[in-house]
Amino acid sequence: MNDAPIGVFDSGVGGLTVARAIMDTMPHESVHYVGDTAHGPYGPLGIAEVRQHALDIMDALVADGVKTLVIACNTASAAVLRDARERFSRERGIPVVEVILPAARRAASLSRSRHVGVIGTVATVTSGAYDDALAGAPDLTITSQACPRFVELVEAGETTGPEVIRVAREYLAPLQEAGVDTLILGCTHYPLLAGAIAYVMGPDVTLVDSASETARDVYRVLAANGLEREAHTAPSHRFYATGPRDRFEALAQRFLGPVVTQVEPLPEVEAAQ
Repeated sequence: MNDAPIGVFDSGVGGLTVARAIMDTMPHESVHYVGDTAHGPYGPLGIAEVRQHALDIMDALVADGVKTLVIACNTASAAVLRDARERFSRERGIPVVEVILPAARRAASLSRSRHVGVIGTVATVTSGAYDDALAGAPDLTITSQACPRFVELVEAGETTGPEVIRVAREYLAPLQEAGVDTLILGCTHYPLLAGAIAYVMGPDVTLVDSASETARDVYRVLAANGLEREAHTAPSHRFYATGPRDRFEALAQRFLGPVVTQVEPLPEVEAAQ
């Protein structure tokens, strides 16, 4: 299994931030990435619907031969983590890594004022997943804000400019008023807007990027299970989409560069539709 790829998925391009962090942290590892363009974004969907889509994607990645599953989506992590670990980790021995706990753990260690902000999709904020993840630090005060248009902007390829700043000011105002000193980017799309978010929040607020923290957890899981790949040959990265591929491919190439040569259909999922 050591030469097998790491399976990463999201509802669209946001999880590419996690894929990029994994490639940077573990340059010898192969990554197979799925963007669920047929159903994303997940944020506005009901929990049961997100759960089913996520399990279908993970089934397809397991059929593709991955050695580890990475739920590179906060909404899906909140919806499906327990079921995924039962279905894949306990029954098949395939580790499952998610994006919520790594970011929460980092934010709790960084906050000086003990007032942490969380921004995410409506589904993630409503689920209370970050409140649960941060419950182990009872001295923390949590202020959460749903930012649904952030995902729309990223999926449209808009990551800078006056409209991005305008939307950021609107969403982030309650967090500024609350006086948070640490802000969790609780959606894997949001690191692609980190410049605008940091500009609006100011230099005294530390941003916590779930992508880089998740990559560190992936490394720990591989090392603990003896699954690291040796660097005898170059890694092989593949990118799949469950639905429309043209827009996804263009954005993936923009965000990741020449590592994305093409985006393929995901046959296991397409056959099930």
